[in-house]
Amino acid sequence: MQEENKNREFDVLVIGGGIAGQESSLNLANMGLEVLLVEKDYSIGGKMIHLSKVFPTLDCSACIATPKISETARHPNITIFTYSEVKDIEKSGKKYIARVIKKPRYVKEELCSGCQECEFVCPVYVPDQYQYDLVGRKAVYVPFSLANPRVAAIDIDNCILCGACEKVCPTEAIDFTMEAEEIEIRFKAVIIATGFNLFDAHNKPQYGFGKFKNVVHSMQMERQLVPTRPFNAVLRPSDGKMPDNIAYVLCTGSRDKSVGNPLCSQVCCMYSIKQAQLLMGALPLADVTIYYINIRAFGKGFCEFYQQSKTMGVEFVKGKVAQITETENDNLIVRYEDIFEGKVKEAEHDLVVLAVGALPNPDVPDMFKNEKVELGEFKYVKQVDRFACPARTSMEGVFVSGTAAVPLDIPDSILSAGAASSEVNSYIKKLGI
Repeated sequence: MQEENKNREFDVLVIGGGIAGQESSLNLANMGLEVLLVEKDYSIGGKMIHLSKVFPTLDCSACIATPKISETARHPNITIFTYSEVKDIEKSGKKYIARVIKKPRYVKEELCSGCQECEFVCPVYVPDQYQYDLVGRKAVYVPFSLANPRVAAIDIDNCILCGACEKVCPTEAIDFTMEAEEIEIRFKAVIIATGFNLFDAHNKPQYGFGKFKNVVHSMQMERQLVPTRPFNAVLRPSDGKMPDNIAYVLCTGSRDKSVGNPLCSQVCCMYSIKQAQLLMGALPLADVTIYYINIRAFGKGFCEFYQQSKTMGVEFVKGKVAQITETENDNLIVRYEDIFEGKVKEAEHDLVVLAVGALPNPDVPDMFKNEKVELGEFKYVKQVDRFACPARTSMEGVFVSGTAAVPLDIPDSILSAGAASSEVNSYIKKLGI
């Protein structure tokens, strides 16, 4: 059910429209509960919709995510607020009250057909955040090809107010007078499915991200491997050449007390191995080297996937990378400690990919007004009974799903969502209201 639904009372508020938030919403909706799904981005889908393939099966990520997105958007018991944020939540008797801010996208969703005529005539170019700044986009744009809802938005901070988009819009959907709207919502339970943040590779300055053009992070490489990639082939940023010798630096921002994140992010080893295999197919003559501390291939089929990459020719070097420097021809020198030989070595590569880890979403505690949800030691939402009831938090009626609680891969996030929706259904039945 789309945003035009004006119901202001729901059974469950789900915060976050990624794979865990969608799965939780669908489970609850199929149980007959009314769900409001609030997503801060222009589209639901989370990070999964931007991936190429999933490990270890190499199934198409979008082929899995798109039907889920469509089912969520079309379900009669689910109302979706996109480009919206939860301002605060407070308890009132047995129920909760939330104030949700619907931010203006300056395009009327009920009128926009997603034709992109406005985008074609816009004269302004800015970096495209959905392609991780690899290419540009217009100041008015449909966020990405698989966006749901497929509705344009105006980046008002970069818009020059030339009026070109307004003139060509066939449905007169452009409205520069739109303002933020605050809506009060009442509900019985809440699921926190706010996901995770990627580690900012700028915080490891010794690796040269942002300084050396041919040092990229893993999501930038991921975008070069998807069907909707910005280029026709995998290219290195400095000169647009196809790289011959690619290095991966694992645990960038994970298992690292110097940046305040001693946790393993769980997915970095496997998504790097996945990308290495895809690169072997995209660039058959290229060499791929993975620098690692430990390979954590703990899931079903993960170890076999790891061993398969070795037979394909991926080289694994056990060693901690200390520094990356640049040569005159924009190649990169990786300085590392070879653990097996006990020596400091250097190797030259023409492209380096930093396998950035997962960090907790810092916005969660600020959502609650008169009582704060408790966080764990590493700032994720605390699971008060992790083994018996992993979705329960320190607040009654507040549950957690997916990577808001702990770093997880996609299958485990879906399982977590199932546990959260089951707990919520039981809780609401016990309330008797």
